[in-house]
Amino acid sequence: MKMITAYIQPEKLDDVKRELFLVDVRKMSVTNAHGCGQQGGYTENYRGVMQEVRLLKKIRLDVAVNDHFVQATVDAIIRGARTGNIGDGKIFVMPIEQCYRIRTGEQGGDAIG
Repeated sequence: MKMITAYIQPEKLDDVKRELFLVDVRKMSVTNAHGCGQQGGYTENYRGVMQEVRLLKKIRLDVAVNDHFVQATVDAIIRGARTGNIGDGKIFVMPIEQCYRIRTGEQGGDAIG
């Protein structure tokens, strides 16, 4: 079992969800996030004053999958999120020790579904 966490551009969320649905990954958590990576931010003029914006709007996508879904899930996120520009995002794959479904008491891969 793995937890896949991806940080993507907000405008790419619909494309990523569409790609995930095509590979039968339908369970996910989506959170608004702020951060910066290589792009480092930008400056803007607000009411005549230049301001430096270092934290950019991102979407955090968390998907728990069984091991045989990991590569398909990562590939789907990349297909949906890639623009070829700096700031496309990052994907992290982390092991999950255990998972429990509260409603049924199922454990492990059965609980992830």
